[in-house]
Amino acid sequence: MNTMNQEIQSIEIRTASETELAALSKFSNKIRAERLPDDPPIALQDHLKRFRSIPPFVDVLMDFIWSKDQSELVAVGQSQILNMEENRHLSQFSIDVLPEYRQQGIGRRLLANAAEIAVRNNRTMMLTDTNGRVPAGEIFMEKIGAAKGLEAHTNQLRLADLNQDLLNDWLERAEANTADFELGLWDGPYPEERLVEIAELNDVMNQAPKGTLEIEDMHFTPEHLRQMEENLFADGSQRWVFYVSERASGALAGFTEIAWNARRPDVCHQGGTGVWPQYRNRGLGRWLKAAMLKKILMEYPQINFVRTGNADSNAAMLKINNELGFKPYMTQILWQIETAKVQEYIRR
Repeated sequence: MNTMNQEIQSIEIRTASETELAALSKFSNKIRAERLPDDPPIALQDHLKRFRSIPPFVDVLMDFIWSKDQSELVAVGQSQILNMEENRHLSQFSIDVLPEYRQQGIGRRLLANAAEIAVRNNRTMMLTDTNGRVPAGEIFMEKIGAAKGLEAHTNQLRLADLNQDLLNDWLERAEANTADFELGLWDGPYPEERLVEIAELNDVMNQAPKGTLEIEDMHFTPEHLRQMEENLFADGSQRWVFYVSERASGALAGFTEIAWNARRPDVCHQGGTGVWPQYRNRGLGRWLKAAMLKKILMEYPQINFVRTGNADSNAAMLKINNELGFKPYMTQILWQIETAKVQEYIRR
């Protein structure tokens, strides 16, 4: 199974063939089974729709290493270059190798290619993440001299264990805010007439902890939001966004979002939740969370779990999630390393 001398095939995902994407889908499901053993595989057609609808402002460059008989992928490197105003010094990358092909130097070869992509795009810092289900990832990042930028967890709520009395209490307390604030729901694509406001509201996520990551605040334009929606909805996924607005001014104060796919019904995924500082300490975050969970319980009995990612340093959000009964499901670490340092490691 030694593939150390196998040629690396480099492609841009938008120009990949159906055969290449089918192989990538199969490989991705093998890696998914290791990281998320409780979850079903993603169907080929769903993968293809997502691959084919990657937002135009994201360049996705892939490096494939095939088995000797060319029948399957055994390792994949991926680099993402965001073409935005901010963070033009960053290249995001990932390296995945099937377990039986590890410890052969494949990761090092793919890392060298990732560094070359970063250099070509004038990106001086490289970011990646690892998770606790694959200890080899953390070992590899420590070996190359990367620094832990942010430690986090995927936390999971089992809906059968949710305290209904707590949920109702939060909703009842929210009634005290109804004179000043209004709760609303965007089901599906954002309304065009509020798209500029929604893009501005998304900026609240820049206030989430960044640890020591050398990243700038990101500002998604209305066009970016539409492109990301197209990618999200391409495979039939649904999204619900509850928001709170100030009655007097109509200003958006905060939001929470959930994404779900009926073909993988067991789990829904909590996206961003944020409230602007001037509206905090009024129970708006709990109101948003409670309203979302109530909707899921009432309308989607097939959903059994809610998963969300939280920085370990995000005390405010963890307090709410812990009260709801979220439990640690998987550790995650975001790493950063200077591109020049990666090149130095490769030369050594």
